[in-house]
Amino acid sequence: MEFTLTPLTVLWFVIIAVCWIGYVSLEGFGFGTGMMLKTVAKDERERRALINSIGPHWDGNEVWLLTAGGATFAAFPEWYATWFSGMFIALVLILLCLIIRICALEWRKMINTYAWRNFWDIGHTVVCWVTPVVFGVAFGNFVQGMQIEVGRYDEAGGTFHAIPADAVGVEALADNHHYLTGGFLSLFTPFTLVAGLVVLALFFTHGALWLSIKLAGDLREKYLNITKKSSLVSTGLAAVWALWGFFAYSSQTLAIIPLAICAVLLLAAVAMIYAGRETVAFGLHFAGIAMAVVMIFAMFFPYAMKSSIAEGYSLTLAQAAATGPTQIVMTIAACLFVPVVLAYTIWAYWVFRKRIDAGQIPEEPVGLDPKKIREFETLA
Repeated sequence: MEFTLTPLTVLWFVIIAVCWIGYVSLEGFGFGTGMMLKTVAKDERERRALINSIGPHWDGNEVWLLTAGGATFAAFPEWYATWFSGMFIALVLILLCLIIRICALEWRKMINTYAWRNFWDIGHTVVCWVTPVVFGVAFGNFVQGMQIEVGRYDEAGGTFHAIPADAVGVEALADNHHYLTGGFLSLFTPFTLVAGLVVLALFFTHGALWLSIKLAGDLREKYLNITKKSSLVSTGLAAVWALWGFFAYSSQTLAIIPLAICAVLLLAAVAMIYAGRETVAFGLHFAGIAMAVVMIFAMFFPYAMKSSIAEGYSLTLAQAAATGPTQIVMTIAACLFVPVVLAYTIWAYWVFRKRIDAGQIPEEPVGLDPKKIREFETLA
């Protein structure tokens, strides 16, 4: 008996890729906007305009990340277990960054003092620079492969015993599992670090493009000019990394198709930016990032996690998949709820489609007066 790659398994691999497309393409401009909160925005009105541009959308965008994680857990439990145990430190770092970002977005307006707002703005900006790099390093590892072995740990001493790569099969995996044995530092290589810079640069450009279509007047021109410079850097970095990944690490020659489409879309976006058509440019850049995710998933298919030690140690989708009945139930649920998520997302962006005029934002910051809070507590 051998592990078989079924149509349902491939379907759920595609669904997980779609969830990552939704998260990266939508929340990418949210992180890009946050990067500019303390580095580009010059005053309180401008910062509030930046936050208002993503305010109605950021929490809905996070649903795609939760869905991607939940789908991986249910459809590919072995993939989920190997991934989360091997990248535990990186995932905790991402979780902390997301928590800080949520607190910054929700709590910034609560207290009317410069120190309070500045504290959360700095935290927001820092995590928006850090998180894309961590995501990029993770994506780079999926393409490059990680130091994964198959074996088991002693219950007493915790010593790992690997089995030969050519002995990995159905019977062997009944008592042994895939483990990332290289440790946290093994995740950092020149290729994965460049991947982190690529995601960072693409998110920065995506955020600047978003602001150029959401803000009015001088701010629209300001962020469009920023995009003209950043788009050249991000597109160039993406081209170098994509070609490096395809020729050095890709498991599929067909990955050249999404790579080529991604290149055309990003170059077309740059052309539209310089033509001053920011709305069209944003749509092209959005599609380019989406196609980059397709390219990444195509590069490591049919594996869930590739091993850089030996091909026999790689975790295939067939090995990682849940049972057939589980996938059938999940498919029914996906058919019912994914359209709802898509419809809500489209509706939210349509309702909040108008540009924001920073000049109409009141000069007086919002929030409670801390002196009155203390006075109330004293009286109580």
